[in-house]
Amino acid sequence: MAVHAHPDDESSKGAATSAKYVAEGAEVMVVSCTGGERGDVLNPNMADDPRVLRDMSALRREEMASAAAALGVQHRWLGFVDSGLPEGDPLPPLPEGCFALEDVETPAAALVRLVREFRPHVVTTYDEQGGYPHPDHIMCHKVSLAAFEGAADLARFPGGQPWQPLKLYYNGGFSRERLQLFHDAIVASGQESPFAEWLERRGDRPERRVDARVACAEFFEARDNALLAHRTQIDPGGFFFRVPRQQQAEIWPTEEFELALSLVPTQTPEDDLFAGIRALVAAEQPVAADGAGPRS
Repeated sequence: MAVHAHPDDESSKGAATSAKYVAEGAEVMVVSCTGGERGDVLNPNMADDPRVLRDMSALRREEMASAAAALGVQHRWLGFVDSGLPEGDPLPPLPEGCFALEDVETPAAALVRLVREFRPHVVTTYDEQGGYPHPDHIMCHKVSLAAFEGAADLARFPGGQPWQPLKLYYNGGFSRERLQLFHDAIVASGQESPFAEWLERRGDRPERRVDARVACAEFFEARDNALLAHRTQIDPGGFFFRVPRQQQAEIWPTEEFELALSLVPTQTPEDDLFAGIRALVAAEQPVAADGAGPRS
């Protein structure tokens, strides 16, 4: 189960890994905490599209359905309202009723219901900083952690059959090393790199720990198709596509994750998010009584 703040996050963070596990027979569910209703239109080709002005919510739902199909994943909406990204100095208050202002236990209870229904062995989400400090990403971290810790606790979250996921990961992927390699490849091709300013902003900020590197280059095409499905958010000429896909596969053929919690023995570094789980699932058939493979 990959828990994300907005539609399009699932396609820019861990998407090739999701597609890889689907191809291997695992069931993968993406959960979008909000509908992305307050997202800016980041694709200049969509700026004057009348549907953007008329019904952004419906358009983003269609985009998400296309992205889920490209990755082969199941998808659920958690049902909360996009908080938007506040800008200005001082920052304006968040809009009333938005996801980031919810009491954590309310969206956590909604996510617990999905966890108990889907019964994932692995959950992926954002670190405590949200990956970047968007209020919905930070809230997504809090909600995911609460659901991971509480899905087996009927006293905390009544209703349904309790279920305990076995591993919780934080998405990686935007390390300085990776950005530098992509920057260098673009400069070497004689183009202006969109990563120069990004690298400058990072400065000497400490890197997050990397505990798992999942080889998934053969699923970069599925990732790119999912990204392009989010037409309002992804510019086909933007930085995601400036390094040719084959070159990306040669330079950086993996996606990275930080292991936040594990209830099974495992050794890092890992190359599989199901490390320590596969043998357990095979030995204890009631964990996957429907005969399905592991679930993420």
